[in-house]
This record gives sequence, C-alpha cells and structure tokens, in this order.
Amino acid sequence: MTKLFRALLTCALFISVQTLAFDTFITRDQHRLMDGNKEFRFAGIHAPELHRIEDDSRGPCKADPRGWGQYFKWPTALEQENWIKALVKSGHKAMRVYVLSVGTEWDAACGRETHILAPTEKNGLPRINETAMIHYDSMISLADKHGLRLILPFIDHWKWWGGREQLAAFYGEKEDDFYNVKSKTYAAYQYIIQEVINRKNTISGRLYKDEPAIMAWETGNELKGSTEAFVKNTAAHIKSLDTNHLVLDGTYLKVNPSSLDDPNVDIISNHFYTVNHNNNPAQILKDLKAIDAKKVYIIGEYGLKDAAGLNDIMQAAVNTTYKGARAAGAFIWGFRGHREVGGYYWHKEYTGHYSYHIPGFAGNDGNEERTVVDLVRKAQAQMNGMKNAPALPVPEAPLLHAIGNPKAINWMGAPLGRYYKVERSASRLGPWKVIAEKISDGRNEYDPSNDSVFSDTGKLSPGEYFYRVYAQNESGISPASNTMSVTVSP
Repeated sequence: MTKLFRALLTCALFISVQTLAFDTFITRDQHRLMDGNKEFRFAGIHAPELHRIEDDSRGPCKADPRGWGQYFKWPTALEQENWIKALVKSGHKAMRVYVLSVGTEWDAACGRETHILAPTEKNGLPRINETAMIHYDSMISLADKHGLRLILPFIDHWKWWGGREQLAAFYGEKEDDFYNVKSKTYAAYQYIIQEVINRKNTISGRLYKDEPAIMAWETGNELKGSTEAFVKNTAAHIKSLDTNHLVLDGTYLKVNPSSLDDPNVDIISNHFYTVNHNNNPAQILKDLKAIDAKKVYIIGEYGLKDAAGLNDIMQAAVNTTYKGARAAGAFIWGFRGHREVGGYYWHKEYTGHYSYHIPGFAGNDGNEERTVVDLVRKAQAQMNGMKNAPALPVPEAPLLHAIGNPKAINWMGAPLGRYYKVERSASRLGPWKVIAEKISDGRNEYDPSNDSVFSDTGKLSPGEYFYRVYAQNESGISPASNTMSVTVSP
C-alpha cells in the first residue's frame, strides 16, 4: 500500500465518520449570495493551490522553455486539511482555487502530472487524470468537513498550469479556437466540464454536482477572449448538467452586457492588477454600475500592492454600494500553506511580493504579511456585522516527525501557530526541559532539502533523548505534540 493511498484512505475514513458542515447550497437572490435566509459575504487571501502545488524551492525546470518555476506536485491529505483549517479558523468562509491543469509536452521531463491529458487517438476526447482528481476529491471533502465553500474554475486563459493553448494543441488548433464554439477545442472543453460535474467523489461518494461545499463553477480563469456565444453556450451547458450550483462568468477585465440578462449566469467577477490599470478602489464602483444590480459581483483576485493599497480596495469591497448592491466577496492574491515535512510553501512574484502565510509572521514583515492577514480578518468581521476581528483560536498540536539527528528537527506546523516551544527529556515520562521558545516556521524561501525547522545545538551526552513541541499564538498554547526520540551515539 503506497504512502499516498494510505493517506487518502485515512482521510476518507475520517471524513466518513464526521458530521459535515453543509446540508444546503449557496443560492442567489438577484445581486446577493444567500446561505439559507442569510446574506453570504466573504473576504480572504486567495488559495490557488489547494489541489496542486508549484514548488518554488526546486527552482525552474530547465526542460520547460516557458521560463518560470515549473515543478509541481500533489499535496498530501494532511497538507490540504492543514491549509483548509488555517483558512477557516482565521475567518475564511469561501475560497476560489486555481484551474484544472492541461498537459504539455514538457511534463515528463519535469516529472509532473496534470488534470487533463491528451487524447489517446487523433481528434479524440481528452482524458481526465484519475490520480489528479483524487486530490480534487480530497479538497472538496475536506472543505465540506471544515466549512469552506469553493469556487472552482475550469480552464485557464494562460499557460502557467497548461490552459487553452495546450488544450487546442491536442487538436492542431490555435489558442483562440478555445473561444470558438464550433471548434474541436471548445468541444473538448465542454466534455471536460461534463466529466468533472458528473464525477463521483471517491471520498464522499457524491457526484460533484451534489457537493454542497462547491459554491460555484467558474467558466475559467481570466478568460480575456470570452464572447457572448462562448459564455452563453458554456453557462447553459453547466446549468443543464447541474442545477445545484451557481455559474460565475470568468471573463476578464470587462463586464459582458449579455451576461447580465443571461438566466444561466449568476456571478460577475473581475481581477485587479496594476498592469491592467484597475488596481484601485474606484474600480469596484465602476463594476457595480456596469452590473447594475442584476447579478452578484465579486473581486476574484487582486494584489501585488503594499498593504495600505490592499486595505483601501478591501474596505471599498466591504462598503461600496450601488442600487443596494455591493461586492459579495474579495480575495487578495495569494496564500501558501504548511509543508507536511516542515516549514511553508512559498512563491515570489515578479513584483517582489511573496505569498502570504497565515497567521502571519514577524520575520515576513518586509512583505507586510501580518498586516495583510489582519486587514483581511477585519474585513471578514465587518461583513459579519462586527467592527473588529475576534481573537484567533488557540492552535492545535503540531505533528512532530521522526528525528534522525537532533540538529535537524522538523514538524508540520499547526494551523494558526505563530511560534513554537520545544521541550527535551532523557525519559519519555519526563521531567521535560524547555530548550527553545518563540521558534517560527514561517520564513520565506524555506528549502526542505537543506533546511530544518529547529536545530538542538545543546551538548548532548550519548544516550536516548525525547522531544515534544507546542504551538502558540496570542490566544494561548496548544497541547503537546506527539513525542519522538533519537539516540545520540558516543
């Protein structure tokens, strides 16, 4: 039995005996999202990689000519649960993730897998990678378990994960043929939508179209070439397959007038970035006026600004109204979570901004990490009718890994753990001695192949030693982790 299968089986068994968070779907009342009879609004730090990770610590794959970090991996179920817990416990009610990845000719050389694979025969239908979708199953089931609604986009305009260009290449067509509703590429896109919506989750046993953790299907990510025919046909196709979930028009940088009157479109979105000259709070009122209170409006992504600028936009998302309509939600780009082996995943943008870790760490103040987390949590509270965010919950115990060398001790950090206390004993029963406090696992550019979370630099006589770790934040200290031992040789 492989490690992956054991982890997923454990996740499945655990989820199956839990009371799940949702028994209803998010619905739309004109320009509002509704959770039952209550308006549903949300703010957050965008978590694109809940189901697939770009591992920047490995650097770029030289076999991929596109020129950026191109090593990807699947998250473990423990990592997915840790990230979702961190989001929910810090106040997130909804999350938009990134797209289904499409295969490229360089995947084998870069040792990576994708969600969508090339047909086995010329002009055949694309294949859905079962290995990839098991991680998608896990994400959806864990979101349901912990109370996180998901926005799930299908295919990317861009080629970062493999998108429309790579899908079109399966059929000898051009990237813009993706938007042509009579093309082979569009037919393949329609097939992918059908297969995903009708997929049976291997963990929950439900079809995706019956999963209440899914809030909305998004036609795709930043679909700059969307046409009226493309959106109309795609939205109608989704609704013909799934009457439970909302449809988000993934068009980028414009509001399609036809979408405002399309009964199959529920949500209009925009993304704000400085390169598009729209990364400002005034854009929210412009979008609300264009939508004219006919549909729900969200800011699906914005970011790569200083914290003050991010806060100006977030406060506009909270407070700006037009004809009684306001933004249902807004996500700042972007979040990375704990590695199971220790430390955090991280990503550095071309602007110099790093991804944010929750709950935020003093060592990343140069990236204004704590300030950004705090401004998001304040907006969440305001959307819930409060002035200020509540205190963070006390963290749960971290997971201490087996120790081969006391100078290289690693643990999987606890959701919301700000820092850690390490204890050592010469006996499993104690007495325990505190050997380190205020240890952070949150630094950027952590490399698990060379780095460790903690090194015991004490002079240890030969013998067996036992270790345990506690997670802490401003609200308190966790229970002790599991205990691990190591033998120091003469």
